[in-house]
Amino acid sequence: MGVDLAKIALDVGPKFPQVVVLVGATGDLSRRKLLPGLFHLVTAGFIPAWRIIGVSLDNIDVEAFRALTRAALTEFSGRKITDSAWATFSDSLDYVPMSAGGDALKQAVERAETSLGSESRRIHYLSVPPNAALSAVHLLAEAGLIERSRVIMEKPFGTDLASARQLNSRLHEVFDEEQIFRIDHFLGKEAAQNILAFRFGNGLFEPIWNRNFIDHVQIDVPETLGLGKRSGFYEQTGAFRDMVVTHLFQILGFMAMEPPTALEPSPINEEKNKVFRSMTPIDPRDVVRGQYVGYRSEEGVDPESDTETFIALKCTIDNWRWAGVPFFLRTGKRLAEGQRIISIAFREPPKSMFPLGSGVGAQGPDHLTFDLADASKMSLSFYGKRPGPGMRLDKLSLQFAMRDTGLVGEVLEAYERLILDAMRGDHTLFTTAEGIERLWQVSIPLLENPPPVRLYPTGSWGPKSIHQLVAPHAWRLPFERAWRDPNPDGS
Repeated sequence: MGVDLAKIALDVGPKFPQVVVLVGATGDLSRRKLLPGLFHLVTAGFIPAWRIIGVSLDNIDVEAFRALTRAALTEFSGRKITDSAWATFSDSLDYVPMSAGGDALKQAVERAETSLGSESRRIHYLSVPPNAALSAVHLLAEAGLIERSRVIMEKPFGTDLASARQLNSRLHEVFDEEQIFRIDHFLGKEAAQNILAFRFGNGLFEPIWNRNFIDHVQIDVPETLGLGKRSGFYEQTGAFRDMVVTHLFQILGFMAMEPPTALEPSPINEEKNKVFRSMTPIDPRDVVRGQYVGYRSEEGVDPESDTETFIALKCTIDNWRWAGVPFFLRTGKRLAEGQRIISIAFREPPKSMFPLGSGVGAQGPDHLTFDLADASKMSLSFYGKRPGPGMRLDKLSLQFAMRDTGLVGEVLEAYERLILDAMRGDHTLFTTAEGIERLWQVSIPLLENPPPVRLYPTGSWGPKSIHQLVAPHAWRLPFERAWRDPNPDGS
């Protein structure tokens, strides 16, 4: 039986009407995620009243922006768009070109707030490249739009410790820290939040969530996609800055944190930051950097580029819970599969009483696996006896998929959830200035002395040296067994 989203909206939606200033409104992220996400939030009733003002470098009028939005919804929204819903949403759209300046933007916001007819709040989403973020902030300040507002910042948040500190300092000249929401769409995924529910809502797993029972952890986010038109941006960042600091380390914080005193933003962020403070500096000898064959011939790329399109690393957390447990992280472009996996390998029994050839241990240790795709899945593997005479063991698994519950249609996409949380002032799934700066601090040895990039063919799993990095363990991906289809006959 489905959930009544209208009833839920009364509890989880913002209490005030929202004026959304979407800077970078004609860009790729806006068209693919933000505009469809806002459309769903308002049509599902999560936002009581709203106006959306697009801002970008494109010198277009409001009708052209509405046409662009309609095309974006048609192409990228996975939900039905009725004529009446579109008419209502379209009427809420306005547009101000960046060249019009702060006064024009201020007037547009004042018109929006007047039309709402009651006290409202402002949410500024900066869907712009990192080098344009401060210019957008200055535009908002020039327009006098700081009061009653919150600002969502896209990653990467700095490129090293010095730039992150400078960016935080410049931001704090305009916005208080409580107003700033540094977005990580990985943490907005239902599966990432399910880690908290899984750990702290069940008495079965929290007692074994430590170095006494867990052998090692893998956080693996390979991508099949290339860079498209992002090559110029990627040349300034690379896989480590683009993905590890902003995404994989944040997932590590969720997975490794101590139980918070309450399921509230401040206690949760404090426990995540404790994990980051306990991380040891990254040793370049524990890092493999790679670059896919053909990257240097792409448009906007230096023919002698040393930028990594792949990175794998080992990191450690020097605290009571995780001392001695290695965390292996891997991500890269143009790899064999697109996955988002957390895999927790449990320690094997200290002694086996099973006969030789029984198969125990032959397929590796028991694993608990989280699939961080939007429709979350989990799997717990273990050894069990094969039916028949003798003692022969096979690897079996218990699996759960959100689709099994019949509620998969109620899952909010990551950006939808995070926009909603920012409107409510909930920092739980956002990163703090302290956390970001600490992660850049532990990255200093790698950034100052990176190992050379190693070429890898497209469609592979990266450079061959990744196997030496993880030894004596093995990479969990590619899976030996696929996720089970609960409806193999298609019914």
